[in-house]
Amino acid sequence: MDLTPLIEVTRAARRFDPRHYLPFHVAARQVGWVAPRLAERLEPMAEVFLVGDFGVALHPDLVEPQARTEALDRAVETLAAEGWIVGVRHERYAIRERFDAAPLFAIERAAARPFGLTTFAAHVNGLTRRADGAVEMWIARRSPTKPIDPGMLDNLVGGGIAAGHTVTQTVVRECFEEAGILEPLARKAQPAGLVRLLREVPEGVQSEVIFVHDLWLPPDLSPRNTDGEVSEFHRVEFRSLPRRIVDGDPFTLDSALVILDCLIRHGVIGPDDQGYEALVAGLREAPR
Repeated sequence: MDLTPLIEVTRAARRFDPRHYLPFHVAARQVGWVAPRLAERLEPMAEVFLVGDFGVALHPDLVEPQARTEALDRAVETLAAEGWIVGVRHERYAIRERFDAAPLFAIERAAARPFGLTTFAAHVNGLTRRADGAVEMWIARRSPTKPIDPGMLDNLVGGGIAAGHTVTQTVVRECFEEAGILEPLARKAQPAGLVRLLREVPEGVQSEVIFVHDLWLPPDLSPRNTDGEVSEFHRVEFRSLPRRIVDGDPFTLDSALVILDCLIRHGVIGPDDQGYEALVAGLREAPR
């Protein structure tokens, strides 16, 4: 198998030019990237932001995480009213240097991309085995009303990790909301590593770490959406997925990376395939 088209998928997750953005600092740590036009709008908000040759910084008087969060809440409300931030969900993400580090602040999730902040998500590959032994994967189609990637194919389950939530809590919640999978089965989802994205998107910069899970489902179980975010589910033959990612209905970039990771781990894509090393490196190496 020639993996060149799939390598291009991993490169799409790393299409980022820092020259197009200003660094965003909090407490002398760079946590994001801000487009120059947005930085110009932030400059008059001098009680919250400092803007200069160094880039953009949260005001140094905002020392405590709660004070930063409250100040950013007010700024985001203004920016959303002016159209700089769209799709407000009234759900916060905790922003931190690493997932296991203390949060620096929390912010409305719709503001993460305009500020180029690194967020964390949990995705689940839904796998099942037919009576003849062949493996299939459940694929979701996103609702056409979703603000991001409407109507595109997606993993069985996936969602951002909200402030104050663990990875496991997110998997359990999203399994029920998106696929109607109850907690006892959802807790059997096996952590399988992570993939990363750093790319320019219309809203700003998507910087995301996705914790990957595999969940084996009984062959007689059919997912059912409960929150209106998925329009349909269907099962596809596992070994057909490399071709489907390239030639079929479009997958979200996030889900394509998660599926490629799964295909590699389960040996559908292997070291004898042309471009294997480059494909694995594209999934495993941190974006720069």
